[in-house]
Amino acid sequence: MTQTMPSLPACDHTPRPYTGPSRSEVLDMRREFLTPALVTYYKEPVMIVEGHMQYLFDETGKRYLDGFAGIVTVSVGHCHPKVLDAVREQNDRLQHTTTIYTHPNIAEFGKKLASTFPKNSGLGVTYFVNAGSEANDLAILMARLHTDNYDVISLRNCYHGTSPSAVGLTSLSTWKYPVPQGFGIHHAAMPDRYRGPYGYDDPNAGEKYAADVTDLIKTSTSGRLAAFIAEPIQGVGGTVELPPGYLKHVYATVREHGGLCISDEVQTGFGRTGTAFWGFENQGVTPDIVTMAKGIGNGAPLAAVTTTADIAQSLAQRLHFNTYGGNPVSCAQGLATLNVILEDNIQQHAHDVGSYLKEGLVGLQKSHPTIGDVRGQGLMLGVEIVEDKKSKTPSPVKTAIVHERSEDLGLLIGKGGLAGNVLRIKPPMCITRKDADFMLEVLDIAFTDAEQS
Repeated sequence: MTQTMPSLPACDHTPRPYTGPSRSEVLDMRREFLTPALVTYYKEPVMIVEGHMQYLFDETGKRYLDGFAGIVTVSVGHCHPKVLDAVREQNDRLQHTTTIYTHPNIAEFGKKLASTFPKNSGLGVTYFVNAGSEANDLAILMARLHTDNYDVISLRNCYHGTSPSAVGLTSLSTWKYPVPQGFGIHHAAMPDRYRGPYGYDDPNAGEKYAADVTDLIKTSTSGRLAAFIAEPIQGVGGTVELPPGYLKHVYATVREHGGLCISDEVQTGFGRTGTAFWGFENQGVTPDIVTMAKGIGNGAPLAAVTTTADIAQSLAQRLHFNTYGGNPVSCAQGLATLNVILEDNIQQHAHDVGSYLKEGLVGLQKSHPTIGDVRGQGLMLGVEIVEDKKSKTPSPVKTAIVHERSEDLGLLIGKGGLAGNVLRIKPPMCITRKDADFMLEVLDIAFTDAEQS
């Protein structure tokens, strides 16, 4: 039976003619001159040369709906006009000066960022850096300096970066790097209500999973902690939501043993979950340190660590310097992005469109036997693909088929999870309901093809 090709919603942007090297020439140069550690999606890699809000264009002019936001980096849209104007204006004036001099952008951005945290939380002192891995490295350093303890707990299946220090926190099968013995990192059980012993139907799942952190402290550490770090919703790990109450119980235990609580908001922050500006707010907790990157700058190499004045003072015990952290151009882009998020009520939009999209995905789950779980909040959604719903056997093969077929039909989405069998749907937060309808239509076809293969 001939399938009807889904049509992307109308777009008033016409991409400029591409006059650069061909895709095959770029791939040849990449293979010869760039590290083989760089991977690409798709059997036939896509070359993206232009972007406009929620859409991307390849060198032929083919338009795609970006369902992955440059790995959850583009928050308000590709080449958002207000963000571009701010960057152009700053580039015309000054491209770089270090923090040993004073510049208004970093101060104004820090002040605006502080206003987004819950009142009376104490969170509001920020150190700007360049990437999420660097932010998590710095957060751990702060925690160790402040507590004078060393041991750190993160979760199995987590992702906190691949720098030499952050990779010790990361615990995902596809990110195994050598970490020295005695590095001081311990991994607690992942509170996965789809695959773990306590499911969605257990109202006390959060407390039960949290007990493993207590056991880990007693059995694997000195009994004193520097920090506990977790994503409120795991990103690379497969969009796994922490159960209600989990962080409340864990934070209490960690603080009882001298540790600080770190919320990695690299993917959940800036309104993406829809119901809250920061992911930790959905758990009803207040961390001691918050790390952020990706959506903070709508694509700029920008990240930050925000904490309390007392904890921030601990870092002043040592000389710590970052040449590019807080540079004028990145801060101009970050401040402009934050202004758009707040002024255009992007968080509410993420809630409205995300809820609509999730409802549609749940509808697809009812008609497709390979969709085992649909989860997430706002515009941070995941679809776990299995051989069948009864066995829950992960199906990376069918996931690859869905992934490839979606690209062919004009939709770019991500993959993740411990077995590589979870679709990661995290588009720019400017997508519309019509975009969501297109996405659902594409996925319906892609899942049908995967199930018939």
